[in-house]
Amino acid sequence: MSNAPDHVSAPRISLRDVTKVYPGPVTAIDAVSVEIEPGTIHAFVGENGAGKSTLMKVLSGEVRPDRGSVMLNDRVVPLSSARDAMDLGIGIVHQEILLVNELTVWENVVLGAEPVTYGFMLDKTRGRSAVQASIDRFGLDLDPDAPVGSLSLAARQKTEICKLLHRDVSVLILDEPTAVLTPQEVPKFFDELRRLARTGRTICFISHHLDEVMELSDTVSVLRDGRLVETCATATTSIAALTRRMIDRDVVFTTRRTDGEFGDVILRVSDVCVVERELQSLGPIDMDVRSGEIVGVAGVDGNGQRELVEAIMGVRATTGGSIRVAGVEIAHQNILERRRAIAYVPAERKTAGASINSSVTENTLMTHHRLGEGFARLGGWLVKWKRSREFAEEVRDRFDVELNDVSQNLGSLSGGNQQKVILGRELSMLRPLTILDQPTRGLDVGSIEYVHQSILDVRARGGAVLLVSSDLEELLRLSDTIVVLFRGRIVDRVGASEATLDRLGTAMLQGSNP
Repeated sequence: MSNAPDHVSAPRISLRDVTKVYPGPVTAIDAVSVEIEPGTIHAFVGENGAGKSTLMKVLSGEVRPDRGSVMLNDRVVPLSSARDAMDLGIGIVHQEILLVNELTVWENVVLGAEPVTYGFMLDKTRGRSAVQASIDRFGLDLDPDAPVGSLSLAARQKTEICKLLHRDVSVLILDEPTAVLTPQEVPKFFDELRRLARTGRTICFISHHLDEVMELSDTVSVLRDGRLVETCATATTSIAALTRRMIDRDVVFTTRRTDGEFGDVILRVSDVCVVERELQSLGPIDMDVRSGEIVGVAGVDGNGQRELVEAIMGVRATTGGSIRVAGVEIAHQNILERRRAIAYVPAERKTAGASINSSVTENTLMTHHRLGEGFARLGGWLVKWKRSREFAEEVRDRFDVELNDVSQNLGSLSGGNQQKVILGRELSMLRPLTILDQPTRGLDVGSIEYVHQSILDVRARGGAVLLVSSDLEELLRLSDTIVVLFRGRIVDRVGASEATLDRLGTAMLQGSNP
C-alpha cells in the first residue's frame, strides 16, 4: 500500500427511493433517498432494526434492493455483488468480522487480489511485504504472520480495515467501527479516518455512540422503522435532538449505581490459570464477587477477559485453582451443571450465545428447557411449546425486540435485536451469579438504558454480577468495583468512588495505575 496515491477521487453517491422487503413480510428500508458527498464523513444512526445496516449493504452490493437505485456521479450503477462494489471502489467492514481464521493476516488482506509470479504462483514475499507496508502506513499495529483465528476482536477488525485500504477503496463503509476499540485507541482511529477523508475518500459509518457521531461526522442521517427521518449537517444538531428523532422520545441515562450493602461472596476465583500451547494466557487470578455487587472487568481486548469468563463457565480448561459459586466448587462441573447457578451472555452472540438458524422461541428456550423450569418434561426432551412461545413473547415485549413473530429465525433479526433476545433469556434466569460479556455492544441508546436498569435490578435483588465491557463509561456507571486485566493478570482493583478514565486507561495500556 505504500505506493498508493496520496489522493483519490471518491464519487458523489445518491441513493434514490431504495426499498428492501424481506419475507414475512418485513420492510427493512422503505423508499430511502440520501445524498453522500465525496470526501466527507457521513454517519447513519437509528434504533436496532431501523435499516442502517441494510442500507449500507445495498451500497456495498451485498443486498439487492427491491426498488430504487444507487447512483455514482449521477449515473445509475447496478450493484449485483460485493465484487461489483469493490470494482467501483466501495468496501464495507461489518460489525460481525468476516475473515478466514486459518489464514494469516497478510493472506487475508491479499485474498482475492493475490500478487502472482510466473502468471499463476502466489508471490508470498511480495504479498507479505505489501501488506506490511499497508500496516505501517496506516498504523494498524498488526502482525502480518499471525493466524487470524488467534487474534482479538480488535485486531480482526483492523485486519478487515487493512484489507480495504490495501485495495485503495475510495468509499469506506464501517459498521460500529469502535465497538472493539478501547477509549485510548478511538482518538487515533478517528484521526486516521479524518486523514482518509482529507485524501478524498468518503467514510460512511454506522454508530450507536452519538458522542462519536457528533465528534467525527460532517453529516448525519437518522433512520426510524426503515424510513429516513432526517439528514443534516452534524454541526447543526445535538445528541438530544438525534435521540428524539431516533426513538421519538428523550433518553437520559439516569441508571447509575448507588451505594448499597453487599452480602456473602457468590463468586470466588482462587489461583486460577489458563495455559494454552504452553503459554499462560490467564493468571493466576484471585477475585471475589459478592451478593448485591457488580464487579466490572476492564482491559484492552485480548488481555484475558475472554479466558476469565470461559474458565468460569467451563468452556476453557484451567490448570489448578478453585472456582466456587454460592459456596459450591464448580471447577470440575460440566457446563450445564454450572448453568444452574450462572446466567451468561457471551461476547460473540452468533457463535456462542445463540443458534442463528433456529427460531426466536427456540433461542429463548435454550438452557431453560434442560433445568426443570417448566418449559419441558423428560429432562428437556419433551418441550412445552405453548409455554415456550409465551416466554418468547414476554422477552420480545420486555426488551422491545423488533420482529413480526417469535417463530422467525433469529438470523433474520438485526444484530442488536439478536442481542436483546439473548439478554432477555439470560436476565430472566434469576441465578445467584450473572456474567455479562459486552452486553450492550451493538445496542441503540434506548435499549442500553433498559439493559443498564435490568443489570441494576439483578444487583438490587441480591444477585452478583461480573460485567466485562470495553465501554469504560458503562463500567464507571454500573460497577461497585472494577478490576483491570493486562496480559492475563489483574493489575489494578479499584472501588467505584476512586475509579477514573485516566486511571483505568493507564492500567489497560501499561499494566499499572498512575
